[in-house]
Parts: sequence; C-alpha cells; structure tokens
Amino acid sequence: MDIPIKCIFLSTVCIFTAEAYGGSGYTPLEDDEDAFANEARYAKYEDIPRCAPLKIKNGYVHCRTPQGGYYKNVQGTMCDISCQKGYEIHGTGRVHCLSSKRWSQTVTCREIRCPKFSLPLHGSAKCSDGAYFNSRCEFYCTPGYQVRGQKSVVCMHNKKWSGKEPSCLDLDPPKIKCPSLKVKTAEPEKLTVRVNWDTPEGKDSADGILTNVILKGLPPRSEFSEGQHKIRYTVFDGAGNKASCQFTIKVEVRRCGKLSPPDNGSMKCSSDGDNYGATCEFSCMGGYELRGSKATVCQFNNIWSAAVPSCAPMHVNVGVTTATALLDQFYEKRRLLIISTPSGANHYYRFQLGIIQQAICGFDLRHVTVIELVGVYPVLIGRIRERFLSPPLVLQLRLLLRISQSSFNMVLIDKYGMDKERYPFPVTAAELFTLIDTFSLRKEEIKLQVENGQSCN
Repeated sequence: MDIPIKCIFLSTVCIFTAEAYGGSGYTPLEDDEDAFANEARYAKYEDIPRCAPLKIKNGYVHCRTPQGGYYKNVQGTMCDISCQKGYEIHGTGRVHCLSSKRWSQTVTCREIRCPKFSLPLHGSAKCSDGAYFNSRCEFYCTPGYQVRGQKSVVCMHNKKWSGKEPSCLDLDPPKIKCPSLKVKTAEPEKLTVRVNWDTPEGKDSADGILTNVILKGLPPRSEFSEGQHKIRYTVFDGAGNKASCQFTIKVEVRRCGKLSPPDNGSMKCSSDGDNYGATCEFSCMGGYELRGSKATVCQFNNIWSAAVPSCAPMHVNVGVTTATALLDQFYEKRRLLIISTPSGANHYYRFQLGIIQQAICGFDLRHVTVIELVGVYPVLIGRIRERFLSPPLVLQLRLLLRISQSSFNMVLIDKYGMDKERYPFPVTAAELFTLIDTFSLRKEEIKLQVENGQSCN
C-alpha cells in the first residue's frame, strides 16, 4: 500500500502523513506524527531564551510555562517555591525566567532557627541541635541550685521556643554541725567551769564555707555555772536559706549535801557550803563547847571528811592544881573577865556584879566567862558561877596574872590568853562590850550569830 508522504522542510524534518486510511483510525505513523509535530513546535521556539533548571535544596519547585511542560525554563516560565518542614524561604516564593536567562531572584530554603537565649545565672543548657528547628534544649543548674520553671524547651516552626527560659535558684539550705554534748566538772571550791570549743562553720552547696554564724548563748571560753546550758548556732547562705544546730554544755558540781549547824552552835562554810573542796567550821554558843571535829571538808567522793560535831554545855575542871591548867581549858573557846576583890563587901565589887548580872546575855553572846577571886591570904575563895576554886588555885591565878589582892581589879583576857585591858574601877557593860567587839574574830562571830538568830531578848 502506498503511503502519501508530505515533506515540510523545517530544519530538514520530514513529516509523514496518512490522509486517507480506512479502518480503526490507527496508523503506525501516528506517534511519529506527534514527534514531528513537537519537533516542529520546538523548532518554532528554539530561539527563545532558557534559564537553567531550578533546584532548591530542602525545598520544592512547581513551574508553569507559557507553552506547556515541554518548554520548561523558557522565558516567561513561572515557578512557585516551597520549603520542607523545618525550613523557611529566603527570598520570594515565586520566580520568573527572564530574557537574560536568569531567574528573577535567588531563592534558598534555610533551616528555621530560634533566637539565642541567655543562659540562666548559675546554669547551663545542652541542646540536641543548637537553636535550629525541633532542637530540644535541657537546662541544668550548677551544684547547689535548682531549676525553677521549664526544664526543657523545643524550637518550634514559628521560630519561637516552646517555653520561657528558666532560672536557677538556691533552694538548698546550708549545713552546720555543732560540737557534741560537753560535760564538765567544777574544780575544788569552784562553782563554774570555763568551757571552750571551736565555733562551727556553715557549709553550703552553692556558697561554700559560711563563717557568718549567729550565736545564741554564751560564747566560747565563758564561765558556765552548774546545770545545763543550750548553745545554738544559726547560719544563712547568700539566698537567705538558713540552718541551725545546737548542743548542750552540762556543768556538774560535786556536792556532799548541805549541813546544819549543831544545836547551841553555829557553822561557817566556804564556797557554796557543800561543793567539792568547801570547808565548814563549827563553833558553839556561850557556855557550850565543841565535841567533835572543829571543821569538815567536802571530798571528791561526795562525802564529808568528818561528821558534824555537837555543842555540849562547857565543863570546866576546877580540880586542876595549876592556874595554867585552868586557863588552858578556855584557850580559843572563851574570853575571861577576872574580878578580884579583897572582900565580898567591897562596894566596887558589889556594884560590878550588879552590872554583870543584868548583862549576862551579852556576856554569853561574846563568849565571856566571869571568874571571881574574893578574899586575902589565907582566906581565899574563887568561883566560876556555882563552882568554887581552891585557895591555892586562887593564889596562883593572882600571882600568874599579877593581880593585887588588896584592891579591886578587873582583867579582860581574849580567847588567845592575851591580857587586853585592866580596870581599877567598875565599868559599864556597854564599855566592856564595845571593847570586846573590836577583838579578833568578833566581827565574824557577830555575823554568824545574826545568821543563826542569836540575840538577847
């Protein structure tokens, strides 16, 4: 079968045509005809300027040309550009192919980036991908500080972080350790103890060593009295968090127990009266003498060194043969007022006895014993109240003390046997007592008598 051929000389391209072909309407040359037609159209626009193929990294390009897709990138082609998720366009979203064979603008898809944030004070951050899209940043604080706010944020598509930047706060209180319980025992005759310790330091995870501690109680090297004393320290860190500790100082005073003075006697104790090392001295009222130890000491084992003595009515042995033996019985116990008269009828003697009888309580308070020597040799009588002395003893006393037997005389002798005053005439009780109250130890006797309620009614 003959097939008509039509040649069109367009760049020596021949197009085969089948103008009259019966049957199904399909000819083997149809595809070739389309190819020739396209070639013809292409030949028609082959002089139109073209732009380089447009490719956008991390983006998408959709172009439309005036003559269909076959003529991509020719002058007048318009392309719409979009970016993948996480990227944004830098430039315009639509470009044109110009006659200069260049696209109207350079367009790129750049990764979305959130603004940098300043790190919190005392903190840091760790990000999975810097400040780029979908990067997750975890916040951390230096030791001693805690994150306040969101602990992590994500860079979102709108170029903003998913949350606000947190802060680092010092929420941990400091630590402080006090000394342990201190138990101290007072030294002999002491009621206090000097106690020393090192002032504790505070430790804070954020601020380190803290020395600005506040003390409540006595400071170190103070004297602490008997009992328990609470010492408290408080420390603050730079954020105002505080911590406290306390310990107890216990001061013990070894004690033997309080003593009571003997009946008809008095007691004088040193220190606190019954603490370790304290000494208690005893004395008796006028007319009584001490039976037992004159003093006792509180020992380390909390036991007194001697029992409390008793005060028994004073017994004077008038049967001694010498004046010295008689006087020795009064040594350190009694004062003596010796009255000597040549006769019991002597008016000075009678007048003086009247004064003494009226003031007998005052003499007893002052520990004064009256000895009467009456008569002249060989008729001599001596008396201590109701007890009589032998004539030879009376004579010895006058000779020993150089007392005249021919006239009225009085001799006042202190507790140590010292001749303190002589009176050739009677004297009043007030004059005698004034003198006696100036004697050694008399002031202490007065104080003890007042404490024991001893007085003349």
